Amino acid sequence: MQTPMQWDLFCRVVDNHGDLGVCWRLAADLGSRGEAVRLWVDDASALAWMAPQGAAGVELRAWPEAEDEPEPGDVVIEAFGCDPPASFVARMATRARAPVWINLEYLSAEPYVARSHGLPSPQRNGLVKWFFYPGFDAHSGGLLRERDLLAQREAFDAQAWLASLGLARRAGERVVSLFCYDNPAVPALLGQLAAQPTLLLATPGHAARQVRAALGDTLARGELRAIELAHLTQVNFDRLLWACDLNFVRGEDSAVRAMWAGAPFVWQFYRQADGAHRAKLEAFLSRFPASCHAFWRAWNGFAPLPELPDLLPWRKEVLAWRSALVAQPDLTTQLIGFAVGKR
Repeated sequence: MQTPMQWDLFCRVVDNHGDLGVCWRLAADLGSRGEAVRLWVDDASALAWMAPQGAAGVELRAWPEAEDEPEPGDVVIEAFGCDPPASFVARMATRARAPVWINLEYLSAEPYVARSHGLPSPQRNGLVKWFFYPGFDAHSGGLLRERDLLAQREAFDAQAWLASLGLARRAGERVVSLFCYDNPAVPALLGQLAAQPTLLLATPGHAARQVRAALGDTLARGELRAIELAHLTQVNFDRLLWACDLNFVRGEDSAVRAMWAGAPFVWQFYRQADGAHRAKLEAFLSRFPASCHAFWRAWNGFAPLPELPDLLPWRKEVLAWRSALVAQPDLTTQLIGFAVGKR
C-alpha cells in the first residue's frame, strides 16, 4: 500500500462556481482514498450549499497569507494555472524533498492535450511544474470518477429521489434538467419541449431566470411545466442528472457528471470572446456520437435550433460513450500514480 501523501490544492474562483466544483470533487475523492488534502480557496462561500457536510480527509483553508502558511505538502496542485502565492512557492523550494508541483489544466478534447500531458516546466527556482490534462483517451489524465459512482448510479431510484424534493413524474412525462449560461436559444427550446408532456427542472441562476422570462409566472406552456429548483449539493446535482431523460449542462464539471449519468445531454461550452469555444466544441464532437451534433452546435450559438433528436438512440450512443470512458483509469487514480512516480 502506498503511504498517504499530503496534498495542497489551490483554487481561485473565477465565476460560475465551476473551478471550485472541480476542485472540491477532486479534494473529496482524494480524501476518500486516504490522502490528506488542504484545499486553499480564495472564495469558498459556494461550498455552503455545494458540500455543507465537508469531506473526510479534506481541510478547507482560506487563500494563504505569508504569516500563516504551513510547510508545503508532498504534492502541490494549482488548478487551472491559478499560481500559488509566491511565498508558498518559495517555501516549496526550501524543502529537502521538493513537492511534486502539478498544474491541473482545463478539460479539452483538442489535439494539444496529447502533446502536452505530463510535460515538465522547469522553474527558475529549481522546481519543476508538471502539466496534467484531463481528457477522454489514454493520452490524457482521464476524468474525475469516484470509485463507487457507477454502482450508486445503477442502484438509484429516480422516483424516490424526485419525491424527496416534493416532485413526481406524471404518466407519460419526460423529465429534463436545465443548467445553462445565458442562451438566446432557451425560448426555442421551451417551445419544442411544450409540444409533449415534459417536466423541466431549472437550476438556480441563469437557467431559472430565463425560463421564468419566457414562460411567465405560471412556469407553464402547452404540455410543459417547469419547476425552479433550489441550490443542490454536488451529490444531489448528480442525482438530478440521473433522474432525468435529458440533461442540459454547462462547463466542465457538470458535463463530466452528465457523461457518467448515461442519459442524453447537451453541453453548453463556456463562451470565449475570441471564439475559442468553437474549436473546443468541434474537437469534442469529433469524438462524440454524431446524432446530436447539429443540436449541440445550435445550442452553442452557431446555428438555429433544430428539432431535438430522438432520445432512445441518443441514449444508446451516450451509454456506449460512457463504456469507453469507464475503460480508462479515472483522473484521481492517475494523479496519485503520477505524483508517486515523480517523488
